[in-house]
Amino acid sequence: MTGLPEAITACLFDLDGVLTGTAILHREAWKRTFDEFLRARDGAGFAEFTDLDYAAFVDGRPRADGVREFLRSRNIELPEGTPDDPPDAPTVNGVGNRKNDLVLKIIDERGVSPYPGSIRYLEAVRAAGLRIAVVTSSANGAKVLDAGDLSKYVEARVDGLVIRDRHLKGKPAPDSFLAGAAALGVEPAHAAVFEDAQSGVQAGKAGGFGYVVGVNRADQAAALKAHGADIVVDDLADLLEDR
Repeated sequence: MTGLPEAITACLFDLDGVLTGTAILHREAWKRTFDEFLRARDGAGFAEFTDLDYAAFVDGRPRADGVREFLRSRNIELPEGTPDDPPDAPTVNGVGNRKNDLVLKIIDERGVSPYPGSIRYLEAVRAAGLRIAVVTSSANGAKVLDAGDLSKYVEARVDGLVIRDRHLKGKPAPDSFLAGAAALGVEPAHAAVFEDAQSGVQAGKAGGFGYVVGVNRADQAAALKAHGADIVVDDLADLLEDR
């Protein structure tokens, strides 16, 4: 029913872009944040933050890592600062907190909409007796799960707060997914990873997980496959045998 190998006993889902449409909101918040930063730094002729920048440097990564990677691509260095920096601080954490304030505002205004196909798949996975965890780089994982009425499906959550508190390496390192499998008491070889980000499928591959499903929400099927996905689908419901 689930379209997974028989050895798989647990599913580790990324959140934004896999279960919910909030990846679009995150991308919008990142663009507004970086464009404002670049405009203030470089003037009206600044080079905009693009969808390609989002996919290559930000998508799937912990917030500070995304800021650092994107600015490095533009040969810009900022002080690290601290996670408690105000959003107007000229630091990596300040820029990241500016984006977080913005995305929270956008989520409050527009709400959270789970993908219907993802709900169908979660129901099928639960009915099949498979364990379920959410592994997301977002520090707002609990808020998004609750807003989308998805918490009832989730046995364990590894989010940006857990990643920071445990000093885990962010995606594309496999640490957060390994923590998710450990929280369920499942070996990586018996867990499937579901990801829409290139960095996420790369993390699944690096962690030795039994199956890596790339979810193609941004017309990057070839890139997801190249970064480690065993299969790429446009929607999780595509995995269901009775679709």
